[in-house]
Amino acid sequence: MTSHPAVDALIGRSNRLGSDPRNTNYAGGNTSAKGSTTDPVTGGDVDLLWVKGSGGDLGTLTEDGLAVLRLDRLHALKAGYPGVEREDEMVAAFDHCLYGKGGAAPSIDTAMHGLVDAAHVDHLHPDSGIALACAADGEKLTAECFGDTVVWVPWRRPGFQLGLDIAAVKEANPRAVGCILGGHGITAWGDTSEECERNALHIIRTAETFLAERGRPEPFGPVVEGYAPLPEEERRERAAALAPHVRAIASQDRPQVGHFTDTDVVLDFVSRAEHPRLAALGTSCPDHFLRTKVRPLVLDLPAGAPLDDAVARLKELHAGYREEYAAYYARHATADSPAMRGADPAIVLVPGVGMFSFGKDKQTARVAGEFYVNAVNVMRGAEAVSTYAPIEESEKFRIEYWELEEAKLRRMPKPKPLATRVALVTGAGSGIGKAIAHRLVAEGACVVVADLDGDNAASVAEELGGPDKAVAVTVDVTSEQQIAAAFRQAVLAFGGVDLVVNNAGVSVSKPLLETTARDWDLQHAIMARGSFLVSREAARIMIEQGLGGDIVYIASKNAVFAGPNNIAYSATKADQAHQVRLLAAELGQHGIRVNGVNPDGVVRGSGIFAAGWGAQRAATYGIEEEKLGEFYAQRTLLKREVLPEHVANAVFALTGGDLTHTTGLHVPVDAGVAAAFLR
Repeated sequence: MTSHPAVDALIGRSNRLGSDPRNTNYAGGNTSAKGSTTDPVTGGDVDLLWVKGSGGDLGTLTEDGLAVLRLDRLHALKAGYPGVEREDEMVAAFDHCLYGKGGAAPSIDTAMHGLVDAAHVDHLHPDSGIALACAADGEKLTAECFGDTVVWVPWRRPGFQLGLDIAAVKEANPRAVGCILGGHGITAWGDTSEECERNALHIIRTAETFLAERGRPEPFGPVVEGYAPLPEEERRERAAALAPHVRAIASQDRPQVGHFTDTDVVLDFVSRAEHPRLAALGTSCPDHFLRTKVRPLVLDLPAGAPLDDAVARLKELHAGYREEYAAYYARHATADSPAMRGADPAIVLVPGVGMFSFGKDKQTARVAGEFYVNAVNVMRGAEAVSTYAPIEESEKFRIEYWELEEAKLRRMPKPKPLATRVALVTGAGSGIGKAIAHRLVAEGACVVVADLDGDNAASVAEELGGPDKAVAVTVDVTSEQQIAAAFRQAVLAFGGVDLVVNNAGVSVSKPLLETTARDWDLQHAIMARGSFLVSREAARIMIEQGLGGDIVYIASKNAVFAGPNNIAYSATKADQAHQVRLLAAELGQHGIRVNGVNPDGVVRGSGIFAAGWGAQRAATYGIEEEKLGEFYAQRTLLKREVLPEHVANAVFALTGGDLTHTTGLHVPVDAGVAAAFLR
């Protein structure tokens, strides 16, 4: 239970508002409540402000995400306010207003909530409200829509002065329940939490109705011939073919994870005549363009253009985009501006196909795409009733390269070793593959969990954190078609593939005279042929991306050790081992490293051993099956049992960034089997 009724009401209201995307974007906006409590030091009453802290999300807000400040000290800041040219200094001053431990870090919008004379304040970024805020005659339209109950506030960058402005607006307009902030969003207030929420929803829904009833049809113009959406299957095939090339474009400055969407909103926008003009104007709401950059890269070819032509044109457009972005930076940067962060697009629009969005991880990439959908909705609303008129480019630059935003970036934790890397692990539904998938996600990678058992794959993907961390694909590695489909799913989920682990396997343990041709063919089809097919498809994508990559084979001690009753399994493991050397020699020119891991005796958690291999090997050695792990341990130099996690550790060692100049290597993970020493 929270410590104050006002906080209870604030959390409930925030979660309700934030859970509906019509009300605000992810992590966008902030809410607050004011109330009195007993100061534990003086025993007297103290007036407090609880406000969503920096970077939190309303839909999932908890009390830990609130900043807590003393209102008397917050208001006292007005006396020392140095003016709008130095208003950024006020953010540091908020720290001196914190109550107790203060909770979360106060956001730039804290002044808006603290200075407005209302017990409850909601600042939100609804598409409908921003459409009015970004219309060329937004002030006139606001009056037409709301009369004198909602007041227009001209664009001002978020900060202390905006808080003073809104406080003055409320005081001068006693009938007002909120305001439209030019180029930004809305703010509503109320004496109770219920009234504040009601007023916020009134502004949002009234604006929605106004735009629908007052707006003209087809505000984006007619559909351009050749730009209509491709049929779904063809569209997604095309998206998968383009994805590695688009990711290469978005990752020239630094590697990025991708996200693809082909929602009706996006497909309709890029099919219409006005989309080039509107896309060039860029997004407006600061929350939008901080995620999407000021404008997207837009392919200017019809949906049916040959793939090679589309790829070539994307490269040309990318070169122009980088030049334009550098010029944008040069136009507005001052001696105090942070260094340019990168000139690659975060959003790439492809007519007839959809939108690719990029970020430092899957969630960031997905949210960037969601924000551009918000921007499209804003453009539609503004164009329906007026003309879309976002804030000036110079103001966008001030926001994008704001020192306060730069400070927020500096506070972020150091990326994990495999951050931005996309891995596909075969046989990842159990045993060694599952352990590898867990380790790779723990180190920052996005993982495609590939397995013949789709239910197992789905279960592992859910364990790993769901679609922002891992996705499941069902694949039989003996099928070229299924492998190609699995990689298509991978590139549509995460933009591409950087790290592939050939782990899928099966084992038949029989003496030579009992080994059938079917046994031999099965072993080789799954492990030798399957690894070849997976590596071939992985290499194609990695070469198209131009980002290098890693291919790791989970081979075996048996690749170099001649044991009894194991001809089919050991021969195919030897095949895999030599594939490592062959591919390392061939793919090195593309920066693709190929290495192997040679485990032995991985009994616990192993799908192969559980499926009968354990019983066969135990019979070969004349021991009980449950003693097999102990038996294997005792025949090693270290006398230690090998577990799936130990194999996963080796995969990470090969791919985690320390062995950047190592390829063609096999790492034994067998606790020391002298007969399997590499020579």
